[in-house]
Order: sequence, then structure tokens, then C-alpha cells
Amino acid sequence: MSLRQTFTDQLKSAMKAGDAARISTLRMILARLKEVDIAARPRGVTQVPDEEVFAMLRGMVKSRRESAALYRQGNRPELAEKEEAEIAIIESFLPQQLSGQALEEAVAAAIAETGAAGAKDMGRVMAALKARHGSSIDLAEASRLVRAKLSG
Repeated sequence: MSLRQTFTDQLKSAMKAGDAARISTLRMILARLKEVDIAARPRGVTQVPDEEVFAMLRGMVKSRRESAALYRQGNRPELAEKEEAEIAIIESFLPQQLSGQALEEAVAAAIAETGAAGAKDMGRVMAALKARHGSSIDLAEASRLVRAKLSG
């Protein structure tokens, strides 16, 4: 089943269950997906591939995390909790991220595979990581690790 179909099916079941928070978040995801599809039309793409959908979802999570932090600073915990609930729903559609030891092993393998020796090779290592692990890797965290390993 495609990711798009999953969103639609989840929206239907949330509507049947009367889960207002989930309905709202899923409608937001579908609206954002429609915007991304429309923005891709000049490239000759009618529907963006799942990799771009995952990137869109990660962007939505990132913006909600920033909002939640600002709400907490502004002493608005109820709004922060709403953002965090949306994050949980959005993250349920993302593939499991590599982290900790698995991420370090993936970085070490990519460095060995590309023969990277210094910071100038970082782009090749990151390209190899993205090609091999795609959406299951947090590129920001991987970038930090690669930089540390290549400069150290």
C-alpha cells in the first residue's frame, strides 16, 4: 500500500473513531502533500516519490519541535502539548531512524567505502549514506558524526 493511501485510510478510520486531533493532523499532512505535489509540477512530476514525502514529514516534525520549544518558553504548555501530539502522529509515518551504534557503524562503513580521508570528502560520504540508507537516516546527525570522524 502506498504512503498516500495510508494517509487516506488513516484519516477515514480517525473520522469513524471521532479522533479530532488525529483528523486535524492527517488533514494537515494531506494538505501539505498536495502543496508539495503542486510545487513539483514544473519538474514534470505529478506525485512526488515517497522519499520526498518522508522529507516533507521530517520538515513538519522539525517545525513543530521548534514551535513546541517556543510555546514552552512563552509559558504556554497546552499549545506545546498540542504540537507534541502532532509530532507523535507525524512520526508514526516515518521509517525507524538509525541511531546510536547503528548510525556510527553506517558512517564508518560509508567512510571506508568511499575511501574518505578528510573534510573535503564529506560530500561523497554523505551521498553514500543517503544512497544506502535513504530516509532511515537523520542526515543532520549523520553529518555531525561524519565531520567528527573525518576531522579527528
